[in-house]
Amino acid sequence: MASTDDQSRTLARRFLVYGRVHGVGFRWFVEREAHILQIAGWVRNNHDGTVEVLAMGTRDQLSGLRSRLQEGPRAARVDRVEDFDAEPVAGLGSFQVRGA
Repeated sequence: MASTDDQSRTLARRFLVYGRVHGVGFRWFVEREAHILQIAGWVRNNHDGTVEVLAMGTRDQLSGLRSRLQEGPRAARVDRVEDFDAEPVAGLGSFQVRGA
């Protein structure tokens, strides 16, 4: 069983979302979900057609975001979500939509 410290520690994950995720409001969907989950980080469109997310929060918050990324907004089609360990970014206390 995980310790309380482990459950409340700030972790960072980088997500890449594949599918029909450009031009369907995906970044604003992610921003809203991150705000609800109280996650810091950013989201941006990549030139290869993916959406990239850097998210910082607890293990539970990041798990919740991953689940929501797999669903996406109504107009999107998510084929897959890849995630990777990342380093927390000092001073990043909110969630932002960034350009590609």
